[in-house]
Amino acid sequence: MKFKQYILLVAFTIGFVTKTHSQHKTYAINNGFGVMAGITLYDIKTDNFITKQGQGFAGALLATLDLPHKGYTVSYGMQLSENKIEISGRALENVAGNEMLEYKLLAVQLGFIYHKKIFADYFTIDFGPQLQYNGKLELKDDTKKGYFINGYDSLTANDIEKISHFNVNGMVGASVGIGSIKVKAQYIYGFLNILDKLNDKNLDVGNNTEKFKGNQSMLVFAVMFSF
Repeated sequence: MKFKQYILLVAFTIGFVTKTHSQHKTYAINNGFGVMAGITLYDIKTDNFITKQGQGFAGALLATLDLPHKGYTVSYGMQLSENKIEISGRALENVAGNEMLEYKLLAVQLGFIYHKKIFADYFTIDFGPQLQYNGKLELKDDTKKGYFINGYDSLTANDIEKISHFNVNGMVGASVGIGSIKVKAQYIYGFLNILDKLNDKNLDVGNNTEKFKGNQSMLVFAVMFSF
């Protein structure tokens, strides 16, 4: 998956955001940037498949704008993540089985976040929208591409890889920390049907005529260093 355009865009933007202090009446406006790294817990909420939440990792670059006389601060930037999810399948078409097939999903998210100050800058409630571009669901073990997805007669593990690439997310979370170090927890929910592209592929679903529908759900636990 090609993330170069997004990386260049955010790097170019943040390149102009250095830590400065300017006067607005009698108030200081503090600009800076942050680097964030942590783990993700990813799942797709769907009735089509039996899924299990998987653990991945994430990293982010954020530009920050702190208005000390306001009850909030704002930030914007880019988050990259490699997420994991498991989906129930079986080795043979007409034989019952339950083997969890591991997939990974690479994603880039561009977001604008409000940080509501609860206890000065030490504790904030964070929320905001995100635009996401992601790759396909990539099966970790290529030897299992011919495995069958449980709940379907002939649908294979390879058939469900090419999911929808664009999503609109909502994020809510919290940040706790002192000075330049903060611990963050985020919950990210995808408003769009991430499985919708599968409905256009004329897949062999047998007697199961239910449309493919699912919404991504992601938890992020991370540490951010501000400069």
